[in-house]
Amino acid sequence: MTHSVHPYSHRLGIIRDWKSRWFGAPGKFAEYLKTDVLLREYLEKRLRGFYVDSIEMERNRNAYRIIIKTSRPGMVIGRQGDGSIKLKNDVVALIKKIGVPLPKEIKLDIEEVKSPDASAPIVAYGIAEGLEKRLPFRRVMKQAMDRVMADRNVQGIKVTLSGRLGGSEMGRVESLKQGRVPLTTMRADIDFFREKAYLSYGVIGVKVWIYRGEVFKAIKN
Repeated sequence: MTHSVHPYSHRLGIIRDWKSRWFGAPGKFAEYLKTDVLLREYLEKRLRGFYVDSIEMERNRNAYRIIIKTSRPGMVIGRQGDGSIKLKNDVVALIKKIGVPLPKEIKLDIEEVKSPDASAPIVAYGIAEGLEKRLPFRRVMKQAMDRVMADRNVQGIKVTLSGRLGGSEMGRVESLKQGRVPLTTMRADIDFFREKAYLSYGVIGVKVWIYRGEVFKAIKN
């Protein structure tokens, strides 16, 4: 029997690095893991609609660094940095609510994504946004795929929608593909993301795979 494996975890240690980077001090592993999981869930929900590509965490003995990569950093930072200050205060409040010790220093870094059309999370959110505006699902899929394939770094894309597409009574699955998407090639740089479009008649699932060529240089451990 074959099993579906997440393209990111499938390549960890080969061409991908962990999104949470730290060493668990004696007796601290559960505390660090709980903080990262709950904080990432909160930020993904809070920053939905801000075109976020990824949320990464780094720790050392004194500092806790959160890296938010987005194609529209101005939306997150806000005027005169008000947005990032408020977000940092909310992160501190959440850590206190979780009931774990507060790190000595918390850093919030906002980084810009240079090629948003080659980012699966941003493309998936764009498709979900189009569906929530009640646009025809095939048109939304094709327009998104044409925009992605216009990026010179992209060699292939696959999009799958599942649910009550077009408001039909029975749910179904629709998939479209352009170019190559070699899922079993370890050195293939494949970006993958799942998103949900929330409509009045139900939730539509969105899956996006983007193939950005092969990586021959291993990550530095």
